Amino acid sequence: VQLQASGGGLVQAGGSLRLACAVSGRAFNNYAMSWFRQAPGEEREFVAAINWAGTSTAYATSVKGRFTISRDNAKNTVYLQMTSLQPEDTAVYYCASDNEKTIAAMRPEFMDYWGKGTLVTVSS
Repeated sequence: VQLQASGGGLVQAGGSLRLACAVSGRAFNNYAMSWFRQAPGEEREFVAAINWAGTSTAYATSVKGRFTISRDNAKNTVYLQMTSLQPEDTAVYYCASDNEKTIAAMRPEFMDYWGKGTLVTVSS
């Protein structure tokens, strides 16, 4: 199973980025997907999750209203649209495949597979 995240980069505060995560080697539409992030010196934290059908989502309080998670099961890809980015959003962003169809614990230890991460840097 491979998860390939892309779309990170350098953006000014207030700007937008869209991350994508392409999944191969697994029946993509059988599992919920999540995004996590990890800032330097910090623990990995939950950002957003989406169920297998794309009909249910969950967000961390810090990103709710600014970030949108979506998925295209025909393309085996999950997205994270990030708007109104702030310097505190700077982190390596990881996509992860859950072990269930529905959104569950939203904790790193419950994810089955991880991508390598993509760096998002927001300048002030």
